[in-house]
Amino acid sequence: QVQLVESGGGLVQPGGSLTLSCAASGRSWTGYGALGWFRQYPGQEREFVAAITLITISTRYTDSVKGRFTISRDNAKNTAYLQMNSLRPEDTAVYYCAYDRINFYSDDGRSWGFWGQGTQVTVSS
Repeated sequence: QVQLVESGGGLVQPGGSLTLSCAASGRSWTGYGALGWFRQYPGQEREFVAAITLITISTRYTDSVKGRFTISRDNAKNTAYLQMNSLRPEDTAVYYCAYDRINFYSDDGRSWGFWGQGTQVTVSS
């Protein structure tokens, strides 16, 4: 199995910045595939935010975060990051890290194999 642990969530004012971390480990961790970030609003399905490949450097973002969020990785630390700038109240959600050995292009969280427990991000004045 692969274990994913998110950290870095918290309360931030509109226009502020926050960086989330996702540390991966476990017997099934291979160091290839992709890591992704999803977010979930109350009563809603998890929605895609961003993804990054682990061998090559390819990234994808949902339209609402393009130009504001940056996904990155540090393979030596088995960690992915989501740098969130110019945060808006509508960015408030529980953010989840996901991993899949093959999947990269799917926006459907159900196709991703492993998930962290989530970290709360609240954007409010």
